[in-house]
Amino acid sequence: MALIPAEIFKAYDVRARTDLLTPDAAWLIGRALGCEATARGFSRMALGRDGRLSSPALTAALARGLTEAGMQVLDLGLAATPLLYFAANHAADGCGVVVTGSHNPPEYNGIKIMLGGEALGGAFLQALRNCIETDAFTRVPAAQPGSVRQFAVADDYFAAIAARLPLAHPLKIVVDCGSGVAGAFAPALYRRMGCEVIELYCEVDGHFPHHHPDPQNEANLLDLKAAVAAHGAHIGLAFDGDGDRLGVVTRRGATVPGDRLLMLFAAAELAEHGGGHVLFDVKSSRAVAAWVARHGGTCEAIPTGHTHMKKKLRDTGALLAGELSGHFAFAGWRIDDALYAGAKLLRLLAAGLDIDAELAGFPTPLTSPELQIPLAENGHALVARIAAAARFPSAERVADIDGLRIEYPDGFGLIRASNTQPLLTLRLEADNAPALWRIRSELAAAIAPLILPDFDC
Repeated sequence: MALIPAEIFKAYDVRARTDLLTPDAAWLIGRALGCEATARGFSRMALGRDGRLSSPALTAALARGLTEAGMQVLDLGLAATPLLYFAANHAADGCGVVVTGSHNPPEYNGIKIMLGGEALGGAFLQALRNCIETDAFTRVPAAQPGSVRQFAVADDYFAAIAARLPLAHPLKIVVDCGSGVAGAFAPALYRRMGCEVIELYCEVDGHFPHHHPDPQNEANLLDLKAAVAAHGAHIGLAFDGDGDRLGVVTRRGATVPGDRLLMLFAAAELAEHGGGHVLFDVKSSRAVAAWVARHGGTCEAIPTGHTHMKKKLRDTGALLAGELSGHFAFAGWRIDDALYAGAKLLRLLAAGLDIDAELAGFPTPLTSPELQIPLAENGHALVARIAAAARFPSAERVADIDGLRIEYPDGFGLIRASNTQPLLTLRLEADNAPALWRIRSELAAAIAPLILPDFDC
């Protein structure tokens, strides 16, 4: 029996510290994935990696496992996750795998998988683990080993976006990639679109010497804000470690949260298509639903996570989907792609959108940052215990789409387990300070007896 740590298989990808996600583990995953892909009738697999120090060894091990299972591997080398998805869709029957730790700390890495155009997680990853643990792939040997060939996709990717999203006039922009892999592609894409690009930390460096590539953390945007002001740029764009999450800083120095950015995109897409459906994750503001309705659309809340988002986009025929974290997927592009979302925003700016003026007209509820509580136990089990024991006296309803979203007439509270790290995450929103305090008190009363007697929001 092959042994592999069960805890590396998360809800929507493989993710772990590199003392657990080792080259040997990647080799086993490659063999099992290749076996499953060939069983489904696929023969080619696009493969890419981010710039983390551990990624080359993990990628080489994955490739070895895939070829042993008979797969023909198209090796992109260094590639942002959206480029991997693009290559998979255009050259490998929708099959691809990328080694990336995304926005997690440097000691982490991960593997994202796509088969037949579908990003896979959850039950598929557990089946993959079972295949490894039972040595099932050894019972179905490949007719002959596959091979690896180098595959370049960046020029085709740039050309496709530039053709789809021409700009009415050039823009001056600042791009901060936090030394993540997006730095190898985002500046070139936006120059291809005609922009003047000021680069900030675009040299790929797995040590992340300047700041961590996580645009959801406000501290990581301080240099970008300063550069936008210093250069008189139209906008500042920031990317996470693998280029599938977008952060935005306006020319006046405002940070645009992901749910507000979704509202900007929704207004434009609904106007262009004469209505449609919009998806937002459970972390997003209540303002999204009201905004979409005002602009003639319908919407629904979905679980957080890129696999859920893309599957729901496909199943519902929605125009777009977005998350508070800065993941966005648009109908017709089929992948969550922060570089593409950035290009969409640039097109709106070039057409006359004043983001600062739009933000001034948005509702302004009080919100908490995403509060994170480290856990020693399974987060999903803890949320289930909270759901069974807790009472929320002033709530209208409690939705269990992804954790617990407790809806009130004047706000909401969210309690959910992180799917990538051992954390309980909380978020609060309310129309006014008394409501925020009341919601905070109800959540604290539900959580504190179970985990932290001194818990304080």
